[in-house]
Amino acid sequence: MTLRAKPANAHPPLSAPMLAAVADQFRALGEPARLRLLQILRTGTHSVMALAAKAGLSHANASKHLLLLASTGFVTRREEGTKSVYALADRSTESLCSIMCDRVTRKAETDLRVLKGR
Repeated sequence: MTLRAKPANAHPPLSAPMLAAVADQFRALGEPARLRLLQILRTGTHSVMALAAKAGLSHANASKHLLLLASTGFVTRREEGTKSVYALADRSTESLCSIMCDRVTRKAETDLRVLKGR
């Protein structure tokens, strides 16, 4: 019998309410426009106007998505005069983005190799 080593960062099993909270976090990331905004924010702090323009969204639509990302803790918001400025909330958001982008890239590369017969 082979025993699997427990990962150093393993968490105990989560309760049903905690799993629901985790699902809420993933739902917040389940919209391509929000992921696009997070990708842009990985380059630094931006105003809503700049984010909307770079993401190809209307100001109102960008604001809606950013407010949801702020309410779920992925981004922070501060006022600079008459502008709202957003930034990634913390390094864990950056890490999560990197993990998922790397995972999707690896899967796409594997799928492409399979399609090419390699």
